[in-house]
Amino acid sequence: MESEGVWGRNIVLANMPAVRGDGMRGLAVFISDIRNCKSKEAEIKRINKELANIRSKFKGDKTLDGYQKKKYVCKLLFIFLLGHDIDFGHMEAVNLLSSNKYSEKQIGYLFISVLVNTNSELIKLIIQSIKNDLASRNPIHVNLALQCIANIGSREMAEAFGTEIPKLLVSGDTMDVVKQSAALCLLRLFRTSQEIIPGGEWTSRIIHLLNDQHMGVVTAATSLIDALVKKNPEEYKGCVSLAVSRLSRIVTASYTDLQDYTYYFVPAPWLSVKLLRLLQNYTPPAEDPGVRGRLNECLETILNKAQEPPKSKKVQHSNAKNAVLFEAISLIIHNDSEANLLVRACNQLGQFLSNRETNLRYLALESMCHLATSEFSHEAVKKHQEVVILSMKMEKDVSVRQQAVDLLYAMCDKSNAEEIVQEMLNYLETADYSIREEMVLKVAILAEKYATDYTWYVDVILNLIRIAGDYVSEEVWYRVIQIVINRDEVQGYAAKTVFEALQAPACHENMVKVGGYILGEFGNLIAGDQRSSPSVQFQLLHSKYHLCSPMTRALLLSTYIKFINLFPEIRTQVQEVFKQHSNLRSADAELQQRASEYLQLSIIASSDVLATVLEEMPAFPERESSILAVLKKKKPGRVPENDIKENKSPTPVTNHNNDVNNTSSTVSGDLLGLSTPPTAQPNSGNTGVLLDVLGDIYGGKQSNNTQSVNMYNPKKFVCKNNGVLFENDLIQIGVKSEFRQNLGRLGLFYGNKTSVPLQNFVPTLSWPDDQSSKLSIQMKPVEPVLEAGAQIQQMINAECVDDYTDAPSIVLSFLYSNAPQKITIKLPLTINKFFEPTEMNGESFFARWKNLGSTNQQRSQKIFRASSPMDLQAARTKIMGFGMQLLDGIDPNPDNFVCAGIIHMRSQQVGCLLRLEPNKSAQMYRLTVRSSKESVSVEICDLLADQF
Repeated sequence: MESEGVWGRNIVLANMPAVRGDGMRGLAVFISDIRNCKSKEAEIKRINKELANIRSKFKGDKTLDGYQKKKYVCKLLFIFLLGHDIDFGHMEAVNLLSSNKYSEKQIGYLFISVLVNTNSELIKLIIQSIKNDLASRNPIHVNLALQCIANIGSREMAEAFGTEIPKLLVSGDTMDVVKQSAALCLLRLFRTSQEIIPGGEWTSRIIHLLNDQHMGVVTAATSLIDALVKKNPEEYKGCVSLAVSRLSRIVTASYTDLQDYTYYFVPAPWLSVKLLRLLQNYTPPAEDPGVRGRLNECLETILNKAQEPPKSKKVQHSNAKNAVLFEAISLIIHNDSEANLLVRACNQLGQFLSNRETNLRYLALESMCHLATSEFSHEAVKKHQEVVILSMKMEKDVSVRQQAVDLLYAMCDKSNAEEIVQEMLNYLETADYSIREEMVLKVAILAEKYATDYTWYVDVILNLIRIAGDYVSEEVWYRVIQIVINRDEVQGYAAKTVFEALQAPACHENMVKVGGYILGEFGNLIAGDQRSSPSVQFQLLHSKYHLCSPMTRALLLSTYIKFINLFPEIRTQVQEVFKQHSNLRSADAELQQRASEYLQLSIIASSDVLATVLEEMPAFPERESSILAVLKKKKPGRVPENDIKENKSPTPVTNHNNDVNNTSSTVSGDLLGLSTPPTAQPNSGNTGVLLDVLGDIYGGKQSNNTQSVNMYNPKKFVCKNNGVLFENDLIQIGVKSEFRQNLGRLGLFYGNKTSVPLQNFVPTLSWPDDQSSKLSIQMKPVEPVLEAGAQIQQMINAECVDDYTDAPSIVLSFLYSNAPQKITIKLPLTINKFFEPTEMNGESFFARWKNLGSTNQQRSQKIFRASSPMDLQAARTKIMGFGMQLLDGIDPNPDNFVCAGIIHMRSQQVGCLLRLEPNKSAQMYRLTVRSSKESVSVEICDLLADQF
């Protein structure tokens, strides 16, 4: 049977009889000589001698016949395959194309496919020769031409033969073997140039190839149609009924009915798999009840055949049968509508969990991960929980163990969460190092999602840190702190539990971080017990101090200053720590600054001021965890849908680390309830300097490009808060921002990409006309020297005073190798950043919408063409990032987007309503914004319209 990868195989195999049958003795002798060479030098010498001989023959001998040209071209091809450059012989190869002898024409095409560049001067001659062969009545010549086109597969080939090949494919006069090659050739060119496939009546003619009598043509056509469907599913929707019909005929046939296309008693397994994959492009795959019923019968038949005794003991039989079975199960999962089929598929997969074949166990676990997300089959999957737990613990293959962990994660719900989490914790102590970090994330996600008692959640996370502390990412312990701060009922228990955990002789640094933070906030809740008195808490924490990294020591210093506010009786003890030479004279600037500032704060501040500056952390906004985003980043496309939405809330521990650096920044940070990004340390030699701070740069991958970079697009930050703001060959500027009501905070991260320091490094603020009074900005100064490979952070606080139309810019000036540089970048502080999302029901929305539309001064409207093919899911993502509340189910037209929000300013609040109406057929959008201020309506309308 033909498949997409036949081209290279066909040519190589076709070449064999040309070498042996034609008896090219000279080529055989040359190959033997090369093999007998004792050294590389001897081989090169022999090759150079042969090249000189061939060159002289091509130049001096005008009587070379086709056989001799073929022999010499073969030698050149062999020399090229040995790794040597060939700079002549191309014209002789092109001349072979005009030969009527198959072997000569074949070698010519082989040489051209391998050695001729698409920019070659000979390409016009080659294209003309190929056209002549495509028009030939000899199917062998036509096939050789098609194989050459597919092997080259360039845009030039697509343009040259974009009309001939589709005609060959659908013509009634074309032989089956040529149709087969034409379909695969067209598929290859389609991947290069998608405009090659004509539409209109051609669509129906291509689809009807699924009805062809020749199974090879159908197999090749199915691959082509699958690619076409992915590009334009609506146009090729007619293929569904034909695919189901063809599939039905195959699965109900006996192996004798399709004898030529039966593989080890399995009728046409490759075609069956391709048809099943083709049907997975549609949801549902069949709207017609009759077609849908016939498809379900096919799927039931495949499941029934899987239960039958094998017709052969050979592995090829089981491989072919299981290939069809697993693809059928994939289609059942994709449809997710037939409860009976889903449960049957689950039961069938459950039998494979104990199969002796490792691959089968792996595939069964993988498919059951998807079945676990369906409401119809979730309970059926849970019946296999014990076997899956055994797989996690006992499997020899680590990839199967990891897949078992994935399945346990996917099948987890409220009824079995505690058991699964405990089993995963037990296994974690002996788990492979390669999967520990992923398991930690999954345990943390499940414990949070299904916690009915948050004391259990605290116990789980502390156990995680104790068992696998090195694999606990920052997001995990940030999250437990956030939850403890937000829930009064668990704070005392958390303080007591973490105090006990810190008493272990070997305590992981992550445990010290959690303990330092929680005791600094809630240590007073357990201070009444003499065993955990203030002095004991302080001594316990400080016993870990000298074993920790500078970052953790900085956090503990923040805890100590909090202790002075909570427990005035140990003020002297804490001050002695601040006064220690190792802190006040520390080589680490952060530790030195904290020790100095905290010491002075504890000495000169009154108790009221101290209580204000060091007050308990405010509750964080109740938003979902970010841990799942970390898991998805580690395993893109493979995270089972036991979903916790991506978190956009601040990470609390950084606030604890940095907001007490000085009084002004502390008060501002606590009022906002926002987190300050962690202070970055110089990282010599790292060109991707922002990667540790921002999780979404380059999609989470470091850019190692050495070519010139110049990246600046301020518009993309209208709907996002974090990312790379500007980048060129010298510097990378990232931003991480957070907003609440009329207040905002931006962290700018300047990364030096060069190997020399940037001198006189000065960022200054530049205001547009008449805007400075409408937006209050406070910038923290930065050091004047940015060391080679280092990164520094600049904090900017912003307050929206009145509605404004233009944000300020940062003008960055510095010296690079004594050459002055100047960069101007717009700050991502558009008016929509100060939106507060507002929930409304349909009645309230349209009443307000009507009132705001009573005058033209309160509304703004734009009608514009989509800048790229309309994607409603992408539009939804942009609108959600814009800051307003997306109100689903409000508008009668489900394609329309309706939003509501309030813009907070210092002296007023402006309500704003928005409606975006896509017109798919015209590829146009109509955007209407209504608010109580005309200037706000216009600005919001302009900002959002620019995103499309």
